[in-house]
Amino acid sequence: MDFGRRQTQKYTFKNPELESLRKLGDLIINPDSFEEKYGKLLSLLKTGMTEGLLSTLVQFYDQVYHCFTFPDYQLMPTLEEYSHLVGIPISDRDPFSGLEEIPQDSTIAKFTALKVSDINAHMTTKGGILGLPARFLISRAQLFFVTGNTLAFEAVFALLTYGLFLFPNIDKFVDNNAIRIFLIRNPVPTLLADTYHSVPHDFSAPSRQKIFTIRHNFFKNRFFRFETRIGQNRKGTRA
Repeated sequence: MDFGRRQTQKYTFKNPELESLRKLGDLIINPDSFEEKYGKLLSLLKTGMTEGLLSTLVQFYDQVYHCFTFPDYQLMPTLEEYSHLVGIPISDRDPFSGLEEIPQDSTIAKFTALKVSDINAHMTTKGGILGLPARFLISRAQLFFVTGNTLAFEAVFALLTYGLFLFPNIDKFVDNNAIRIFLIRNPVPTLLADTYHSVPHDFSAPSRQKIFTIRHNFFKNRFFRFETRIGQNRKGTRA
């Protein structure tokens, strides 16, 4: 491999607007109980972005070997690490493939306690894909909280987190792909596949500045976990 001088590329990153989502997360009464059901969504939402980290990290992505290559080691996302990071076990269920049927309103209602009539009334197309406006889901989550329906509140909040944070596509919109992934309840393989697809795909045009929505929380956490591990290994070697 060539570890010589690299041609630095310039990128800009679109930081998704998550303030409304974080405010809803602050209403979770029992975070431990929520984590048991939906994973570490709350802690991931509260992770801040380190200035300049992503723009530096992507300079080291190797499109041939599909990993971040440094002179002494390589960073490579794995299922096990993503599972640990999001606090969601890898399920035996088939992961999202994109070939699943569009979920019925009654199925969405079963998992979220939303009314079928409300789902039908608010389901709309945006950017060429069906989905639910975030404003509608936020308003229903707030209503569930006020009326003391904790289970329904947490379910809608989790759905919003899937659509606006884990698998964002269109601003302020939870599309049907995110809904299907939420219903399948096996998001880890999709998160990993999304990482391997998005980095080489969206950084394949180095000649122009790009805006790329990335799960900066995942990269930040992975980067520092590997840095800590490598640092410990080096100390052990020198000792």
